[in-house]
Amino acid sequence: MKIFKKITTFYQEDRPFVVYRKPNSEYVSGLFMKNDTLLFTNDFSESGFVFAPFDSEQKAILFPLENSEFITEKLFLDAFIDQEKTFFADEAAKENHIKLVDKTIKEIKKNDLKKVVVSRTEQLEITDFSLLAVYQKLLQNYTNAFVYVWFHPKVGLWLGATPETLLEIENSVFTTMSLAGTQLYKDTVDVVWKSKELNEQQLVTDFIENQLSGISSQLKIDKTETARAGSLLHLKTKVTGVLNQKSTLKTLVSALHPTPAVCGMPREKAKKFILENEYYKRSFYTGFLGEINIKSLKFKTQSSSLFVNLRCMNINKNNASIFIGGGITKDSNAAKEWEETVSKSNVMKRVL
Repeated sequence: MKIFKKITTFYQEDRPFVVYRKPNSEYVSGLFMKNDTLLFTNDFSESGFVFAPFDSEQKAILFPLENSEFITEKLFLDAFIDQEKTFFADEAAKENHIKLVDKTIKEIKKNDLKKVVVSRTEQLEITDFSLLAVYQKLLQNYTNAFVYVWFHPKVGLWLGATPETLLEIENSVFTTMSLAGTQLYKDTVDVVWKSKELNEQQLVTDFIENQLSGISSQLKIDKTETARAGSLLHLKTKVTGVLNQKSTLKTLVSALHPTPAVCGMPREKAKKFILENEYYKRSFYTGFLGEINIKSLKFKTQSSSLFVNLRCMNINKNNASIFIGGGITKDSNAAKEWEETVSKSNVMKRVL
């Protein structure tokens, strides 16, 4: 495939690019930049691909369509079997994360915080790293996720397979989702969810409804369902609506990001706690990425597709940084929260 050859060439030559496949799609697309100028979106009115950090006060990087070669190809890959492997957790990391979760629970109980999403990072030494091989494994193994590889020599290399849509919008009709709760997939999606996960999911759905009610109409909230993402299951609720005439894509993004699924509630207090108490800086983990204002010549419409940057990793020479987290409420159990992050980290470790 031409697009895979260009991944290897651009990465070896330190030239910016992004390649991605949308959930359940047979096609893979890529933007290959004509120069290495680091550009940012001003108001999400441009056309291209954005890569935004968790901290909404920071700018989102833009690969403009007009400054790139855009390629779309049908995807052909051999089958890949996800091997169940056991990875040994670091005891110091376990102790630190449990301390952080316990501190978070105490903070929630003593003020008006309802939920805080706390996370950690794992450093994994890698040998004989093949960017193309790792990306192809992600594509093969996570067909219902947004699977991407993003590179800029002035920023770094990121890969991911995220199950969470931030929003999709065509003209003024948009779709978003609330996603929360995690358990291991064991050959069925017909599972029982505990009240902790159900309450956490409802918090996210209520937040989205409240944020969108003032900037949209015809808001519809579907029934909550169990969704599979590789070896994990999550609770998912689809939300659709129509953006008001005076509202813009930037208005919609600002209303949703960061969602309670990656930050917490109330949003600003949860975000402040995260920035002050996590043991590292999230950077682009739990930010968002995707197409903005891409025009379809066939249907004469303009659409944007943005995804929350979960199940991702940052590669720096022979080191892979893997990011994992979970939603904490007053009913959380620190030891169980640790185990959930271990399950999530395995998603990325298996492809390495």
